[in-house]
Amino acid sequence: MSWREIALKRYRQFTMTFAVFLLALTTLLSGLPGNVQAAEDELGLSAEAAILLDGETGKVLYEKNADVVLGVASMSKMMTEYLVLEAIHKGTITWDQTVKIDEYIHRLSSAPGLSNIGLTQGEDYTVKELYEAMAIHSGNAATVALAQLIAGSEKNFVEMMNAKAKELNLEDYKFVNSSGLNNSSLLGNHPAGGADDENVMSARATAKLAYHLLKDYPEVLDTASKPRLEFRDGKTYDNFNFMLPTLVHAYEGIDGLKTGSTDFAGYAFTATAKRGDQRYISVVMKTDSRDIRFTETAKVMNYAFNSFSKEQIFDKGFQLKGQETVPVTKGKENSVAVQTDGELALPVKNGEKEQYQPKLVIDKDLLNEDGELTAPIEKGQTIGYMTVESKNGGDIQFITSKNEKAIQVPVVAAEEVEKANWFVLSMRGIGGFFGDLFSTIASTVKGWF
Repeated sequence: MSWREIALKRYRQFTMTFAVFLLALTTLLSGLPGNVQAAEDELGLSAEAAILLDGETGKVLYEKNADVVLGVASMSKMMTEYLVLEAIHKGTITWDQTVKIDEYIHRLSSAPGLSNIGLTQGEDYTVKELYEAMAIHSGNAATVALAQLIAGSEKNFVEMMNAKAKELNLEDYKFVNSSGLNNSSLLGNHPAGGADDENVMSARATAKLAYHLLKDYPEVLDTASKPRLEFRDGKTYDNFNFMLPTLVHAYEGIDGLKTGSTDFAGYAFTATAKRGDQRYISVVMKTDSRDIRFTETAKVMNYAFNSFSKEQIFDKGFQLKGQETVPVTKGKENSVAVQTDGELALPVKNGEKEQYQPKLVIDKDLLNEDGELTAPIEKGQTIGYMTVESKNGGDIQFITSKNEKAIQVPVVAAEEVEKANWFVLSMRGIGGFFGDLFSTIASTVKGWF
């Protein structure tokens, strides 16, 4: 056998061995509680990408291609809704404030093939009317009118959208207009990007936007949950979220949030549903039809409500066994008891509660080089946080703007520790000196024998 044949044989043996190793490793990792991707095969969705979150904590429960950047279409309007509600809260605009419709908004509102409510040129509409037209019937012209009101121009508003996305740490996104249309549909007035560009996001970024929209402005559901809009023109317009009560794909608990579709994006849907005290957020992207996005969303929500239940990980005042105290220097006591300042409950997949455990993290900036807190310490002073991890030590994934891997509950001092006076500190120093001296002498004497 030539040296070439020997080398080829050994190469094939190596590649086969490595492939077996990778298969074994993948199988092992698929069983870990932090590995949410394991649920993908279980659901078998036809959507290009999808994700499922706990609406309260942002815990990721399922994902499929969640970081692939895709067209987001009218789900972009969730960002416009966020900025409108933010402006309302800041007092920059009011619900009763009126907007006069210009020629461009009028022409856009009557453009064929676009979701719209007709807006009359020169007529005044309130912010509330335009917002409802956008949020319920996905009115594109109404969306642009609101963008112009808030930022002076849609171009300026798109800059605000991208800035807010960065602030919320969405990561995978690009906004080129306020509505989610392809720029080619904007009658030559596209505010950013190329003539055929449109907004893109990943499923994870879209879910994160929905999570913060619900957290920061829960009143968004007051409008998103309305199955129909009765407008001033005397017409009734259906919400494109056909999973709302009384509509064709009605699903128990669904009360939002936003659909989207373009040729580039396919059919997508960001949904939220609540039953009892549990709320979930789901995103499905790039399905093949209007109806499929709803049937796939139903699969995700069924998985959520049937496979998970809220479990108490720890209560307020919880002390982690073996870490009930933290050492203290220069205090009347040499340690301080610590406990959680809140509780933590999470949706846990049925039968997996024992795989989760609390984890204590002390603020390193408060510790000296010996790992001690320095007195004085006030009762209730925050000294760290409690989070949760899987028993194998792996991270559990959460969607939050500050920390992507963990949700944190403050840990505080359960008691006060006063600073010791100079006499006590002096005596401790003397005692420490003689203790060290005695230990040195003892070690020396021991060495003689």
